[in-house]
Amino acid sequence: MPVMQIALLHYSAPPIVGGVESVLAQHARLMADAGHRVRVVAGRGAQFDARVPFVALPLADSRHPDVLAVKAELDAGRVPPGFARLADEVVLALRSALDGVDLVIAHNVCSLHKNLALTAALGSLCHSPTSDLPLPFHLILWHHDLAWATPRYRAELHDGYPWDLLRRDWPGARQVVVSESRRRELSELLGLPPQSIAVVPSGVDSATFLKLGPQTREIVTRLNLLDAAPLLLLPVRITPRKNIELALRSLAALRGRGVPAAGDVPPERLYCPRAILVVTGPPGPHNPANVEYFARLKTLRAELGLNGSAHFLAELSDGYLPDEVVADFFRLADALIVPSREEGFGIPVLESGLARLPVFCADIASLRELGGADATYFSPDADPREVAALIAARLRDDRSYRLAARVRREYLWHRIYAEHIDRLLKP
Repeated sequence: MPVMQIALLHYSAPPIVGGVESVLAQHARLMADAGHRVRVVAGRGAQFDARVPFVALPLADSRHPDVLAVKAELDAGRVPPGFARLADEVVLALRSALDGVDLVIAHNVCSLHKNLALTAALGSLCHSPTSDLPLPFHLILWHHDLAWATPRYRAELHDGYPWDLLRRDWPGARQVVVSESRRRELSELLGLPPQSIAVVPSGVDSATFLKLGPQTREIVTRLNLLDAAPLLLLPVRITPRKNIELALRSLAALRGRGVPAAGDVPPERLYCPRAILVVTGPPGPHNPANVEYFARLKTLRAELGLNGSAHFLAELSDGYLPDEVVADFFRLADALIVPSREEGFGIPVLESGLARLPVFCADIASLRELGGADATYFSPDADPREVAALIAARLRDDRSYRLAARVRREYLWHRIYAEHIDRLLKP
């Protein structure tokens, strides 16, 4: 795909705090990551990424004194003489700010009445038949909110120009909304078929939200851990008493190999074909036999077909991972599994409690003492299919887990860009 010159237009931009501002910043970074040349044009804000210039356009600000004065008259149903002059000033400023761009993405500018002079100016640039300086850019109207579909705004909206700019289909523009409910509202408002309106959800940046450190981010990306559903954590050293082979065999069963039905639940509902296991620790340092045990585990992993889904972080890093990296995995994981045959205590159970992770652990005295009635237990000699069924059944009924898995699958920014935004940028 050729490199594009893209301008993102809104009333304000980061560091101004707001939902639209946050989305605009994510879009700018993702587009820059993809190699495009991106600028942000807004009334308030500052440069938030070294790759993304900020172009200040004071009259685009919804809180500019001149804009507020005009808006007070418009809200009362009067088009003041100063409106046309203000719109003309914005046209001149926009021409300069958008010079050389291939694509303008206007966020809420053509769906809210916060600065109708800006809306009118953009319309004049795009659609005026008398303009001697036509701008050769494509236009995407990105609607987060719809004034005409929002009851609290009705008293401030009136029939005719310029309010009707917010309920017309702009010729040649691509209409984008952030949800299916917004698509239904916009379809009814503009008289457009729903399929002509693109739905691109807003998303979350998991690494930033979970405060994952650089080393954790590198591991997550390298191993595609955000694809997991669920991500099982086993934060132990690699020694035989940790019984890691049971975790591997349980993972194989959980991924769809012979999980037994539970009551009237069909087996296929208990399968988790995207389950991933992460073992964080290195081989125990005090017994040379631990190296041989690690080798046997890797052989078993291959025999079970788990090379892409059971990960020993000791293969990526020598020695112990820093405590902060292990803590990152407690925030990232969906459940703790501890199949140990012997433990003197069991700190991971306590850490899981703080991280609100479901705990699946061997039914041994030290772990039951810590987990009490708040963990799920199995025998260290349990059939792996039974362990898998315990995990699948518990998570199947956990709404928090189901939502987390769906967010990772559908609402992470890198997925939204790849599946939705990238195709919108193609002429």
